[in-house]
Amino acid sequence: SSGINAEYGYCSKWQAKGGKSGLSFNKTLDDRWVVKEMSRLELQALLMFMPSYVEYVTDSMEKRPTLLAKIVAACTVGFSNVNGSMKQDVIIMENIFYNCSPTLIYDLKGSTRNRLAEDTEEVLLDTNYLKHIVRDPIYLRPHCKTFLREAVNCDTAFLAAQSIIDYSLLVGVCGDRLVVGIIDYIRKFTFDKKVEMIFKTNMIGSAGKMPTIVSPEMYRERFYNQIERYFPLVPDRWTGLGSDLQYS
Repeated sequence: SSGINAEYGYCSKWQAKGGKSGLSFNKTLDDRWVVKEMSRLELQALLMFMPSYVEYVTDSMEKRPTLLAKIVAACTVGFSNVNGSMKQDVIIMENIFYNCSPTLIYDLKGSTRNRLAEDTEEVLLDTNYLKHIVRDPIYLRPHCKTFLREAVNCDTAFLAAQSIIDYSLLVGVCGDRLVVGIIDYIRKFTFDKKVEMIFKTNMIGSAGKMPTIVSPEMYRERFYNQIERYFPLVPDRWTGLGSDLQYS
């Protein structure tokens, strides 16, 4: 805990864009860790989730690929002086852009409903990404595509089993490479989210678009399928070979 306090003591305010919660973000001065404020309910849900999370991440080191941005601590920090006191529940996690300076950042949820940001924003969303790849597609080589597919499949299966929704794939374009990680995976599909899903489904069902908030399994399926489409394989001389063959 003393190490955590020391890290938190050397943080700077970070005006992270794209979030709607209004909670504060900080980064350690060495840029290695992100410190995000949580509500009390989020902290309680996370503490219940942590044993399964630690087991999954530990197994992933040897058995499977993972893109989950690693959580290193969840705690309450505070200080007091003559002017009063302050306490915050925070989560400390790795900054996936450590030692990287992305020129473009996308927060992708696999949905286009209310997922358009102003082009001047630091973090862009799904609809911005779709517009970008129309004119400048982002292709993956086979080994990268396989890793992405397997990691997203495993990670989303785990998160769905924990009733987690509303996570994102954070994508940074750093020169000729991509840096990606799954973030914001602490939102449980609670009763209020079920009510929101039913209400929005009834309100927009005839419009043909799925609401943003859906059940964990539906969220997982939509997320996996869209990420699969967002990052096509790089075409090469073998692409399409044999597609016209007939088998009896």
